[in-house]
Amino acid sequence: MSASQALSSETSLDRLHARVARVLGAMTGATGVHLLLWSEDQHDWLLPAPGGGAPVSGTGHETAVPMSVLRYAQRTGEPLVAGDATQDDRFARDPYFADADCCSLLALPVSRGRLRAMLVLENRLLRGAFTTERLDAVKLIAGQLAVSLNNAQLYAELSQPRARIVATADQTRLRIERDLHDDAQQQLVTFALQLRAAQAAAPPEAGELARQVGDVAAGLASALEELREIAHGIHPAILADGGLRPALKTLARRSPIPVDLQVHTEQRLPEPVEVSAYYVAAEALTNAAKHARASAVTVTVEADAADPVLRVTVRDDGAGGADFTRGTGLAGLRDRVEALGGRILLHSPRGAGTTLRAELPLPAIDSAATSRWSESPDPPQPEPGADA
Repeated sequence: MSASQALSSETSLDRLHARVARVLGAMTGATGVHLLLWSEDQHDWLLPAPGGGAPVSGTGHETAVPMSVLRYAQRTGEPLVAGDATQDDRFARDPYFADADCCSLLALPVSRGRLRAMLVLENRLLRGAFTTERLDAVKLIAGQLAVSLNNAQLYAELSQPRARIVATADQTRLRIERDLHDDAQQQLVTFALQLRAAQAAAPPEAGELARQVGDVAAGLASALEELREIAHGIHPAILADGGLRPALKTLARRSPIPVDLQVHTEQRLPEPVEVSAYYVAAEALTNAAKHARASAVTVTVEADAADPVLRVTVRDDGAGGADFTRGTGLAGLRDRVEALGGRILLHSPRGAGTTLRAELPLPAIDSAATSRWSESPDPPQPEPGADA
C-alpha cells in the first residue's frame, strides 16, 4: 500500500522510473530494475528520459537492456521468471549477459488496455531470487504503475504548452535586454562622452554653461546606471553568455545581505533550466532581503545525475512565514518550475527562517559536451556594471 501511494504521487517519467527502482529494489532484493516504455509510434522500446523517452534501437542502448527478454515477454504477454538467464537457452546469447556469472530475472508487461511498459528486475547475486510471492508483489506494483504512467503522460502533455509559453517569454526578455544593451545604452554612453567633451572645451567665461552641461552629463550617467539595472533585471546577459555559475556569482555580489554560494555543477545546462534556476535564486534573495529581514543566505546548486535533476536550495535565517499564496513572486516561480516538469518546495515556519528548494529535470548530457563545458567552467568575470 505504501509503495503504491508513493508511485501515485509522481507526475514525471524520470522521477517515476527512479521511484520504481527504489521501491522494487527494496521489496524484492533486485540488484537492477529497468522500466522500459513501449512506443506504438516508433515501434520501439524507450528508456525513460525528460521529454518522454530515448529509443533503444539504433542509439547504442541495445546492450543497456536485455533485448531478448523484452521481445520474449512482449510476444507472450505473460510474466516471465528465469532462475538464471545465463543458463537459459532463450536468453544466454544476449550480449547483455556477457559478463554475468548468474542472473535471476523477472519480467512483467505493464498494460492498461494495451501494452504500456515492461518491468525487468534482475539479481546478479542469487539464482532463483524471484519467488512466486515476489512476483505477486510486483504485479500489484505494476497495476499502480499503469495508472501512474497514464497520469505522467497526461501531465507532460499539459506541461508542454506551459513550457513553450515560459520559453517564449524568456526569449522575449533576452531580446529586450539585448536591444537595451546594444542600442539604448550605447547611445547614452556616446551622449555622455560628448557632453563631457563639450564641458571640457567650454571657455572660462562660460562657467555657468559648463556647470549646467556637467549636471546634464551627471544626470545622464545616473540614468545609464539605472537602465543597466533594469536591463539586468529583465534578463542578465551573463546568464546567456557565461552560464549559471557566473550569473549566480553576480547575483550574490549584488545582494545587500551576505550570500554563501555553493555551485556543484561545472557544465553548461539547458537554457530553460539555467534561466529557471537563476530566477528561483533571484526571487528568494529578493524576498530574504525585503521581507524576511534575514542576515545571511545560503544558495546551493547541485546536479544529481542519478535522478537526473538540478536542485536549487535557498535558505535564510529570516522571519519565515513565506507562503505561495501571498504575492505573485513565489507563485510565478512555482508555475515556471512546474512548466518544466519540476517541483518546488517551501518550508517557512514563522521565526525560523525560510528554505526554498526547486528540482528541475535534466535531459541526458553526452560525455563530449560535459568535457567541453568543463574546460572553462567559470568564464572571466566582467567589471561591475558591465554584465548588463
